[in-house]
Amino acid sequence: MQDILSQLDRMRRPRLLIRAARIGSEDYRREQALKRVLGFDHPRGNGAALAALMEIEGEMEEMRRCSVAGYSATRHVEVMIAIMGEARLMRASLGL
Repeated sequence: MQDILSQLDRMRRPRLLIRAARIGSEDYRREQALKRVLGFDHPRGNGAALAALMEIEGEMEEMRRCSVAGYSATRHVEVMIAIMGEARLMRASLGL
């Protein structure tokens, strides 16, 4: 679990994307967000959900960098909100 949190700490994204996600993560609702982003009703543990979210975000970041027509900044922010929310929950469960 520490490894996934270390990956998050090393992640570099545009300031506007991070700022928007931080604002949105203040009202993070796990069940709603994971259902919308990952597509399942009953969320897995923090680690599994966070790993799945990071995989999706990596694909979105690649689309953003390559200026792919199907890239959605709104969806990217939504995924980043979920990542931040899950990371916060994971850190709390680990006592960090």
